[in-house]
Amino acid sequence: MPEVLKAPLVVEFPFTRSLGPVQSAFLSGLRERTVLGVRTSDGKVLVPPVEYDPVTADEIRELVEVGATGTVTTWAWNHEPRRGQPLAKPFAWVLVTLDGADTALLHALDAEGPDAVHSGMRVRIRWAGERSGAITDIACFEPYDGDERTEAAPHDGRFEDPVSGIVAPARLDYTYSPGRAQSAYIEAVADRRMVGERCPSCAKVYIPPRGACPTCGVATREAVEVGPRGTVTTFCIVNVKAKNLDIELPYVYAHIALDGADLALHGRIAGIPYDQVRMGLRVEPVWTEGGRYPDHYRPTGEPDADYDTYKELV
Repeated sequence: MPEVLKAPLVVEFPFTRSLGPVQSAFLSGLRERTVLGVRTSDGKVLVPPVEYDPVTADEIRELVEVGATGTVTTWAWNHEPRRGQPLAKPFAWVLVTLDGADTALLHALDAEGPDAVHSGMRVRIRWAGERSGAITDIACFEPYDGDERTEAAPHDGRFEDPVSGIVAPARLDYTYSPGRAQSAYIEAVADRRMVGERCPSCAKVYIPPRGACPTCGVATREAVEVGPRGTVTTFCIVNVKAKNLDIELPYVYAHIALDGADLALHGRIAGIPYDQVRMGLRVEPVWTEGGRYPDHYRPTGEPDADYDTYKELV
């Protein structure tokens, strides 16, 4: 049995979104050290604010200002902070009901240790030194010994230069293991062979293999070498450059049914003008020196495949 592979994998992208009037007012308020909530039809104050009542689904716009102090309702100790979290040292994640609010806000609490945290403790906002109109304008919460409490007060939500949109970086770090079937596939590709697996029930050959037939649900074990030539079944023309991908635009990405396979895999098409790529085009893989997988697929020069030979794979 081949060694099961694993490798670190990072999925990262900037998430950009525009803001409606409620969220715009909330984030603009944080920039000005003001916390806004929204009042529902039954009088409850929601912080963070939402634009639609979670019970009635009615649109809600009545903004109110709540306090910068509040009460911890529940908490969990984070003994090993990760990259991008509010504090670099161990801290508590807390749900804080701010004075004047009826719902809790999730954020970090700067505390000496888990013994210094308890539900019901009073805390206050520690504002960031530089604020831009984001949840990170609240640097964290800190313990508060005062007794003063703030009641919710009406607020018009107007601020100079209101925040109209945000860019939130999204990132997921994890270790990926492709499993037995795909590990064998990856090792074969590195040896410039395209190997799938056959279903013992329906006899279809799947590449890349998943270890089980997606139609019959039974395990697959029989290795079957396919291709390496194949047929373009569908394709798209890419006109947007991806970060860290040094490929001249435009280029073509296609689904390719390798000869002998019953599932199309995807790959880039090169060696032909992008506007000449077509369904039925016969192609073959091209490896670069030292490459562990095909760099791209190029035309073989054969006549185009008849549609009836690949229509089930479109």
